[in-house]
Amino acid sequence: MKRKVFLLFALLGTAVLTFGQGAKNIKINEVLTCNKANMQDEYGKRNAWVEISNTAFSTYNVRGMYITTDRRVLDKNLTVPQRTAMMSCIPSGDSRTSMSAREHLIFFLNGNPAQGTMHLSAKAESGKPLWIALYDGNGIDLIDSVSVPALAADQSYARIKDGSDQWVIKNPESVTPGIENYIQVNETKIAKIKREDPHGIGITVLSMGIVFFCLALLYVFFRVLGLFMAHKQTLKKAGKIQPIKAAVKTGEKIAETGHKTKVILKDGLQTGGIDKEIYIAVIAMALKQYEDNVHDIESNIITIKRHPTNWNIYPEETIIP
Repeated sequence: MKRKVFLLFALLGTAVLTFGQGAKNIKINEVLTCNKANMQDEYGKRNAWVEISNTAFSTYNVRGMYITTDRRVLDKNLTVPQRTAMMSCIPSGDSRTSMSAREHLIFFLNGNPAQGTMHLSAKAESGKPLWIALYDGNGIDLIDSVSVPALAADQSYARIKDGSDQWVIKNPESVTPGIENYIQVNETKIAKIKREDPHGIGITVLSMGIVFFCLALLYVFFRVLGLFMAHKQTLKKAGKIQPIKAAVKTGEKIAETGHKTKVILKDGLQTGGIDKEIYIAVIAMALKQYEDNVHDIESNIITIKRHPTNWNIYPEETIIP
């Protein structure tokens, strides 16, 4: 018996926990307070509306939950009946309240629940700030709430994307009732250029500047390359001439010519440009060699050595005087 009671309490606890976790996945997703040209209800009227979304991947029925725009429900001293009296209960009997995974549901805040399941007694005043909250079916647990700033006609206050903590004001063309929110907060580069340069003058100047800069860069590159190649050819030709040897020979010729010219100017044309000191040195060397008997002394005797052949009729060695 005790085991059965324990099992029953465990099942009830699991059910309550599952219910609570499922309710936490229901979020207020988008609110529009001043409806002039936005969506219409089934009667063709345009009313303020609130969108809730199921951010989970499982189905959850929101019937019996409460939506309110009255801040007085935040008073903790209120009893449950007092609090629920200030709220609008989502009625049962409509299949649309069973929200499947990632589904969205619209409720009209026109204060006239008699018009249908999606019409709540909660009201929103056009052009004024609004506080709106979603309570669990027990009327105690606050599931979600948001303070909506004053909005212009057909603007909405919405999350950046479903389940996000960040909210933004959406322009009329960006309002997304009944579908997933997706808002690009950061301005695109194209949109920024269009806004800052509507006539395209800046982008034109920038483009032409880039083109001329590239052309100038190419000119400098090929100019330097041409100078380098020309200098390289000059170096090759100079290397073939052997400039160092040519310079030395040229210097020697210039020195020799200068010396001969000096001698001719000093001693006359008869010298042929040869210095007298050279003549004196040559004569002195010849006299020195003569005195030292450097020249060969001939004996007037010819010596012929034998060369063996078949025609040899002479003795081994013959001396001819």
